[in-house]
Amino acid sequence: QRIHMSSGTTGNPILNPYTAADVAQWGEVMARCYVAAGVGPSDVIQITPSFGLFTGGFGFHYGAERLGAMVIPTGAGRTTLQLKLMRDLKATVVAAIATYPLRLLEAAREERFDLASLSLRVGIFGSEMWSDELRARIERELRIRTHDIIGMTETGGPGLGIDCAARGGIHVWEDHYHVEIVDPVTGAVVADGAEGELVVSTLTREGLPLVRYRTHDLTRVVSRARCDCGRTALRLDRLRGRTDDMVIYKGVNFYPRQIETALLRQPGVSHEYQIVLDSEGGGERMTTDVETEPGCDPAIAARIRRELGDLLALSPEVRLRAPGEIERPQGKAVRVVDRRPRR
Repeated sequence: QRIHMSSGTTGNPILNPYTAADVAQWGEVMARCYVAAGVGPSDVIQITPSFGLFTGGFGFHYGAERLGAMVIPTGAGRTTLQLKLMRDLKATVVAAIATYPLRLLEAAREERFDLASLSLRVGIFGSEMWSDELRARIERELRIRTHDIIGMTETGGPGLGIDCAARGGIHVWEDHYHVEIVDPVTGAVVADGAEGELVVSTLTREGLPLVRYRTHDLTRVVSRARCDCGRTALRLDRLRGRTDDMVIYKGVNFYPRQIETALLRQPGVSHEYQIVLDSEGGGERMTTDVETEPGCDPAIAARIRRELGDLLALSPEVRLRAPGEIERPQGKAVRVVDRRPRR
C-alpha cells in the first residue's frame, strides 16, 4: 500500500514497503509515543518534518489521527510561517527533527517574534543525535518539555520508542520490537548497562520484516524494571552516536556529539557548528567552525581549542563564524565535512 525511503544521510537510501496493517501498526505505536509524552486528544500538534518519502511527517500524522488530536501538517521549511501558524492556531505540541527547534529560535530572533505568544508545552524531537546540553537549551528558550523519539525507516519510521516525563530512558514497545545491544565488532550480545550497537527485530511488520537488523546506533539498556511512569517496557539510554559517524583523525576516534557537548558549555556559542577535515601537505587538518552570538568575546576561540584539546588530546583549529554563516540544510544538520581522499 505504501513505499517510504530512508534519507540516505549515512549511506545509500533504503526503500521500505508498507502493507495496510503496517500503516495501522505505525499509527498505533506513534499514538503510544504521544501518550507517553503527555499528549492527548485535546492537543493541537504541529508536524514540521517533511511529508513524502521521508517517514517523519507521516508517522507523526498517523499517530495524531489515532490519538484523536488536531493536526497542523505544515511539513518542512517556511520557518517564519511555521511560527505564525504555531501562534495563530495555538499549537500545544511541535514534532520535528531534533535540530529544527534551533531554526525556529533563530527565525524568532531575526523576525523579532515574541515566543511568549506561543501556546507550546511539548516538543517531540528525533531523527538526529542531540545532546543533553542542546536539549536543555531548547527547553529553556522555547519554554517547553521535550521528548526524544527513536525509530528509522527500516523499522517502520519513528515510533520504536520514546522517553517519558520521568526521564528514565527510552521506552521500547516490546510487543512490536525485540531489541538487543551487541558488541559492534563481534556481534555478541553485551550485558545490560554496557554500551553497544542497537539491533532490532520487528515482530508485527509485514512489508519488510527484519530479524536482528543492525541499526549502527549506539546505546545501552538502562533498565528492565517498572518505570516511575508505570510502564514496564525495557528502557534504553538516549542514542549516543553511530558506529558509522565516528570520526578518525590522526589516530583519535570521536563522535560529533562529543564536540557539541563541549561547545555548548561555552557562553556565547550558538548551536551551529561544523567539523571540517582536509588533507594538507601529506598530512591532515581538522577545523571546527563555530557560530557565536553577537558580542561574543573573540578569546573564546582559544578556550574552545583548549577544551577540545583536553577532550581529544589534539589541538584542532577553531574558526569563529558570524550568525548564519554556516549553511543550514532543510533536513538533517551536516556536522562533518570530510574532504580527505578515500583510502
